[in-house]
Amino acid sequence: MLKIWGRNTSSNVQKVIWALGEMNVPFERVDVGGAFGKTKDAPYLAMNPNSLVPTLEEEDGFTLWESNSIVRYLAARHASRVLEPADLKVRAVAHKWMDWQLSVLGPVITPVFWGLIRTPPEQRDANAIASGKEKTIAAARIMDVQLGNTAYLAGSDFSYGDIPAGIMIYRYMQLIPERPATPNLDRWYAAISARAAFKQQVAVVPLS
Repeated sequence: MLKIWGRNTSSNVQKVIWALGEMNVPFERVDVGGAFGKTKDAPYLAMNPNSLVPTLEEEDGFTLWESNSIVRYLAARHASRVLEPADLKVRAVAHKWMDWQLSVLGPVITPVFWGLIRTPPEQRDANAIASGKEKTIAAARIMDVQLGNTAYLAGSDFSYGDIPAGIMIYRYMQLIPERPATPNLDRWYAAISARAAFKQQVAVVPLS
């Protein structure tokens, strides 16, 4: 059975286990990172020199790090066309949104998440949180425009292109209740959050 090394409170781990849930691929998850530590231990560093989570370890000893890369690999290996679009251009669009999560959406919401969830109230940087909220709302509006044209980020069908952004929007909905109206984004989020794998792997895990 394949292993996923990483705590389930990590957004990057959640991408991978959500994808595995969509494909009904059995896996074992091993708690490392955060309060569990162990990512700086020599055996873990041999798999992932970044000392981060997640890391995929397969039965034959193959390992892979970087969450979006893991999701794409697993989609191609275990359940082709369940998460990976068959059309090359649609697939490229899905990759674009996965990369956009890493370069835009993730970085702008991170100060909000760290400020409100992982920092004691008396130590919070109000300006950093406010700036992060403003930038996250701007990113959400970009998604709202796209989702006014397509049912999902890459097109008419759910794909791995929706997973990384979906994890971030799960946080957005909880951390920024004063957000403006984004009807297309809201419709999309209602659809992805109703999926069984999302409920089982993401929604049950409190932000921490």
